[in-house]
Amino acid sequence: MTPRELLSLAEGPDVARLFEQASALRDRGHGHIITYSRKVFIPLTRLCRDVCEYCTFAHPPRKGVFPFLRPEEILEIAQKGKSSGCREALFTLGDKPELRYAAARQALTELGYKTTISYLTDMCRLVFERTGLLPHSNPGVLTFEELKELREVTVSQGLMLENVSPRLSEKGQPHFGSPDKNPKLRLETIENAGRQNIPFTTGILIGIGETWVERIESLIAIQKLHQQYDHIQEVIIQNFRAKVRTKMALAQEPDLDDLMRVIAIARIIFGPGMNIQAPPNLSPDDYQMLVNAGINDWGGISPVTTDHVNPEAPWPDLVMLSQKTSNSGKRLVERLAIYPKFALMPKKWLGSLLERAVTQSVDSAGLPRIDNWSPGLTVQIPQKESEDFAADPEVLTALARIGSGTKPILDDIVSLFKARGTDIDRVTSAADNLRKQVSGHTVSYVVTRNINYTNICSYACNFCAFSKGRRSEDLGSKPYLLELEEIGHRALEAWDRGATEVCMQGGIHPRFTGDTYLRICDAVKSACPDIHIHAFSPLELSHGAKTQNISISQFINLLKAAGLGSVPGTAAEILDDEIRQQICPDKISSREWLDIVEAVHLEGVRTTATIMFGHLETPKNWAKHLLLLRDLQTRTGGFTEFVPLPFVHMEAPIYARGNARRGPTFREAILMHAVSRLVLHPYFKNIQTSWVKMGREGAKECLKAGANDLGGTLMNESITRAAGTRHGQEFAPTDMVTLINDIGRTPRMRNTLYGETTEERQVQALRNLPSAHFSGVPDTTNFVVRSE
Repeated sequence: MTPRELLSLAEGPDVARLFEQASALRDRGHGHIITYSRKVFIPLTRLCRDVCEYCTFAHPPRKGVFPFLRPEEILEIAQKGKSSGCREALFTLGDKPELRYAAARQALTELGYKTTISYLTDMCRLVFERTGLLPHSNPGVLTFEELKELREVTVSQGLMLENVSPRLSEKGQPHFGSPDKNPKLRLETIENAGRQNIPFTTGILIGIGETWVERIESLIAIQKLHQQYDHIQEVIIQNFRAKVRTKMALAQEPDLDDLMRVIAIARIIFGPGMNIQAPPNLSPDDYQMLVNAGINDWGGISPVTTDHVNPEAPWPDLVMLSQKTSNSGKRLVERLAIYPKFALMPKKWLGSLLERAVTQSVDSAGLPRIDNWSPGLTVQIPQKESEDFAADPEVLTALARIGSGTKPILDDIVSLFKARGTDIDRVTSAADNLRKQVSGHTVSYVVTRNINYTNICSYACNFCAFSKGRRSEDLGSKPYLLELEEIGHRALEAWDRGATEVCMQGGIHPRFTGDTYLRICDAVKSACPDIHIHAFSPLELSHGAKTQNISISQFINLLKAAGLGSVPGTAAEILDDEIRQQICPDKISSREWLDIVEAVHLEGVRTTATIMFGHLETPKNWAKHLLLLRDLQTRTGGFTEFVPLPFVHMEAPIYARGNARRGPTFREAILMHAVSRLVLHPYFKNIQTSWVKMGREGAKECLKAGANDLGGTLMNESITRAAGTRHGQEFAPTDMVTLINDIGRTPRMRNTLYGETTEERQVQALRNLPSAHFSGVPDTTNFVVRSE
C-alpha cells in the first residue's frame, strides 16, 4: 500500500475491517502463539547525554552515587534473574554519558575503561559466562565498530527509532537538545546492524507530538531497512506515558483506539512474519484489544526487576498474562531474547561465543527448551501441562482434515508438530484412537540381537559417534572388525536365547565389497540356518552394489540367495538434502535413498523406515520426510514399520562442535510418534518406539500416543550407546512384557515381518534373562582383525 492509502486506512472509520485484516495477517505468520521473554533488567548507568522531555530513566550525576553499576552489582542482579528462571539479561543505559559528564569519564577510568560501550561489552560477556543469561543491549546510537564489538557478546541489540521526523528535535519539541535522537543517526545505526547480521529490535514511540504521516513514514523507514538486510527481529509500538517531574507531565497520552490503529498499520506494513510488540504493562487493562489489533509478542517481562524506563507501570503477573492471552484465543509461550527465526540460523546471526549456547537451548521452533530431558538421558520425563488453554484452530483444522481421510498436506503436518499444551493431548488422543483401530490393545516386540560388525567407516557423518574415533570407552579404544566366525557365533548365541532375528549393520569399511556382505550372510546362516537376517542399510547396499558393478536389484537378489530376509531403513536421517548437506554431506542423497529402498521393495524384500530428528531440522523437514515415505509406501507397500529415532546428542561430533540441538524435546519426541501415525495411515500399520533412546518411561508415553511396537530386545546395543545413551543395551523379553502390562496392553512376541512366532521361541526367550556375557564389547584378543 502507498503511504496515502495507509493514511486513509489508519484514519478511516472502518476500524473493524482494519483490525480484522491485521489479525488475519498476524495469524498467518504466527498462528496460535503470543510470545514473551523472561528477562532481568540491568540498568548499567542512568547517565545520558540526551535530555528527552518525557524521560525519568536518565538523570544527571548525583552526589555520593557511583554513576555505573559495578561488576559485582551487575552479577548480583543477574544471579537473581537466573534463580527466578530468566533467560535474558537486558542491559539498558543512557547514550554515551562520558561525552557530556566528567563524572562519567572519571567513573569509567576507575573501572578501567575509556568508553561506556567497552564497559558494556565486558559486562555482557561477564554475565553470560557467569550465569548463562543471554545478553540483549540497548545502548543508543552506535558506530559500525561499536556494533561489531557488541555483536560478539549479545544475542541481539536494540535502538528505538521513535520517529523519523527531524521536526521533533526542534526547539519546543520533546527531542530538543538530544543529539542522539537525530533520526538520521538512528537509521544509520539500524542499517549498520543490518550490514553485520545483528538481530535488531526497534520501533516507534507514539503520543509525543508526531502526526499520523510521521508515524507511517517512520514505520516505512524501518521496513525499507528490513527489506534490505532482513535483520529486524521485532517492531515495538510503544505508547507514551506522562510522568511526573518531566516537562511532558501534563501531555495527553494516546488513547487505546490510537494505539490499536498504529499496531494494525504496523502489521499491514510489515506483513505476517514480523514480530510486533506492545508492552503489556503500559496497557494493563487492554490485553485482548492489543491482540485483536495484530501483536504477537508482549516483550520482555521480569519477575525480578521493575521496568526502569516506566517504573510507574508494574510488570503483569505471568499466570494472569497467560490467562488473559488465552482469553484472547491465543497461547502464551516463552521465547529467548533472540527470536526463533534468528535462533535457528545461529551461524548467520550470532558470534561464536553465543552460537553454541543458543543452538543448544532451543527446540525445533527456535523457542527455549523448558525441561532438561533429552533422548538417552536417565532423567524424569516432563510432566504434562494441565492448563485448559484455547485450542489452536490450525491444529483442529489439521486433525479434522486428516480424520476425514483427506491426504495430509505439508502445512497441516507442520501445524500438528507445533502443538503445545493441551493441543498435544488432542493430537496424541487422535493418534491413539487410530492405533486402537489398527492394532487393538496389542503391543508387539521382537527378540533380536544387534551385531555391529565394524565401527570403521569411510564416511564422515557429523552426527555419528559410533564410527572410528568417536566411541564410548566401553566399546574399546581401538577400531574393530569382527571375524566372520564371531558373527556366526553371536547369531547362534542369540538363537539359543530365543531370538528370531539378528539385526546387522556397521560402518562402511573401505575394504568391504559386495562379497563381504554376502559372506556375512553366509556366516550367519551356516551357524544358525533358521534365524532371520535383518541387515544392511541402504547406504551399505549402495556400497556393495557399486563395488560389484551391478544394480541394487541384482545385488539384493544375490543377498536374498545368501539368506537376507529384510533390510533396516536406516541411513535415511532426514530426507531433505538441505539438511543432509550439513549432517552427512558425503552420504547418499534423499532421492538415492528412496530409489534404493524402492528397488529393494520391488524385489520382494521388506524394509523398515526411519527418521533421525532433533539436530538441525525443523517441523517442515519432518513433514517432507513423512510425505515422501507415505508416497513410496503407496507405490510398493514394502515398509513393515516406521521408527522415529530421536537424535542422541551427548557424544555426537556435531553437538560437540556446538552445531546441533540437544536432541528433540520430550514434546517433540511424543508428537513425532503421534503425527506419524496420523500422516502415514492407512499405509503403515506399525509405529515403533525406540526404548534405547526414549527410555522405558518415555517408551510408555509413546505407546499411549500412537505407537504399537516396542522394537527389539537388542541384546547388544552399540551405536546409540556410543552416542551416550544411558538406557542400557538389552531389554529382556520378560521386562518388555511387564512394561506392556503396566500400561494395560497385551504383549505379543512377533517376528521381523510381524508374523507369529512359535511357542518354542517364546518359551526360550522368556526364560532367558540378560547376561553380562552379552556386553557388546568386541573381544579384541580373538575376534578383531587388526587395530587401524
